[in-house]
Amino acid sequence: MAEKKEKLFDQFPAVTTEEWRAKVDADLKGVPFEKKLVWRTNEGFNVQPMYRAEDIADLKTTDSLPGEFPYVRGTRTNNEWLTRQEILDTDPAEANKKALYVLTKGVNSLGFKVMEPSESTLATLLEGIDLEKVEINLACCPSKALALAEALVAYLEKAGKKDVFKGSIDYNPLRRALRHGAEIPADIVAQAKQLVETVKSVPALRVLAVDSIMLNDAGAYITQELGYALAWGAQWMTTLTDAGMTADEVANRIKFNMGISSNYFMELAKFRAARMLWAEIVKLYKPESCDSAKMMAHAVTSRFNMTIYDAHVNLLRSQTEAMSAALAGVDSITSTPFDVTYKQPDDFSERIARNQQFLLKEESHLDKVVDPAGGSYYVETLTVSIANEAWKLFLDVEEKGGFFKLVNDGDVQKAIKATSVKRHDAMARRKEILLGTNQYPNFNEMAAGKIEKTECCGCGCAENGNPENALPSTRMASDFEALRLATEHAENRPKVFMLTIGNLAMRLARAQFSSNFFGCAGYEIIDNIGFETVEEGVKAAKEKNADVIVLCSSDDEYATFAPEAFKAINGEAEFVVAGAPACSEELQAQGITNFIHVKSNVLETLKAFNAKLLK
Repeated sequence: MAEKKEKLFDQFPAVTTEEWRAKVDADLKGVPFEKKLVWRTNEGFNVQPMYRAEDIADLKTTDSLPGEFPYVRGTRTNNEWLTRQEILDTDPAEANKKALYVLTKGVNSLGFKVMEPSESTLATLLEGIDLEKVEINLACCPSKALALAEALVAYLEKAGKKDVFKGSIDYNPLRRALRHGAEIPADIVAQAKQLVETVKSVPALRVLAVDSIMLNDAGAYITQELGYALAWGAQWMTTLTDAGMTADEVANRIKFNMGISSNYFMELAKFRAARMLWAEIVKLYKPESCDSAKMMAHAVTSRFNMTIYDAHVNLLRSQTEAMSAALAGVDSITSTPFDVTYKQPDDFSERIARNQQFLLKEESHLDKVVDPAGGSYYVETLTVSIANEAWKLFLDVEEKGGFFKLVNDGDVQKAIKATSVKRHDAMARRKEILLGTNQYPNFNEMAAGKIEKTECCGCGCAENGNPENALPSTRMASDFEALRLATEHAENRPKVFMLTIGNLAMRLARAQFSSNFFGCAGYEIIDNIGFETVEEGVKAAKEKNADVIVLCSSDDEYATFAPEAFKAINGEAEFVVAGAPACSEELQAQGITNFIHVKSNVLETLKAFNAKLLK
């Protein structure tokens, strides 16, 4: 007798989107759906709280398979990305020693910085490395890229490894222009063409860089990074095909080095959109091979959101970032060590960075599934939304003369600088959160002693630049870190006393809020369970030599407690009311001017207190 199988959900009637929406509207009790539940992204589009199959029914992105044009689902039929580690030593022998060591730890892609390119340098650098199994990525000053390419080709010819070599030379002549506002060299097209022709005999060597990681680290929004990266790549295609090269010759030499921010699903969707749009762009140049439209993408976890204080939280950020890139099907990933913001990474931080990717492979098996997000109503919709916004920016750049022109004019840098300002302002107001920095700081952590100076690369890349046309270099946490470092260097660390009184729930909640608020500046926090009277609380605060006394109670009780406390303190400490009570105007009329609440600009408020309290 055949087994009868019953489908569980067939017992329930189908629920339409309209029925779901009616239920949500009823539960919101008059609060506008769009205001309460719809998220307006920085990238310029709305994200709904729920998606259904009907939302992706007409999307063309769901029609292809992994490895098929336009490669939205990946350029390969597997998800075996390369784990890359940057070797920081510039001495060839020491770099080689370090490389051989990390290769025994599971790394299969290496990044080197070459100061003086020559065959002998490369022979020392690559000695003992199996070039059939390990990807090699070389960086140098742009002016030395051609010499490096010639030396590498000569080395590979003698070693008989031209056909098996995989890797890149990071030729990025826009680096000085983007970082320092310098002029782009006038001969970069001729240099790039010569570079491509030099490496013609090494099929898997990419030499034309699109380093949008620079934009990501400067604070660019996701669609900005993607739109500009596409314009950068298209500029290489246009200038070099105009110079007589074929579309296949150029496209197969371009490598995208892109950043990954902590916006988990958005970043996952970004790489899917990037492959799709790049494939469509390359197609317009009519390459002979469809494979030429495949994007080669290396992903690097961002530095923009990394912090000096509570630095181990950086591990949480870079872990989710690496996961976004892995699920998105990138070709290789660099996990930035958690301590890179204040010192040269050590063996421990580099090991943890490597292990983050091994966890994703060996524990989570993310390398065993191709495009696991494919078909997700949410991710598919995000992919198309990000693609649409990035495409608008791409077209705008093309209409204005191309990426190189906009970089030379400083327009790209200024656009990202404006974004960075917005993000720093959002950070100051806690609209963007960095745990351990502008929310839930470790009050008692001292970090000044662990900060080590970093040296310039020594190539004079900052000379003859224009700061007005340079990308911003401040991380999102920099302003708050400056506050805390100022506190550490002050003679006396300010003490903030929580005068908790009245309504139990409100005083505890506001004391916690206030502790986090002032902890962002590194002040000493003195919390309390509660006082019976205002006088008792003020007396205890004075005994502790408090510099700031924060009244924590309920709105209704502030009308009575605040004037009493203000009078009892008598100017011997800064007096602050936690909240924005209805009686604020009445309290201000009595001379009470300091209020902290969820709408406060935390950074500006704390700067003002630093100016008053630090000696």
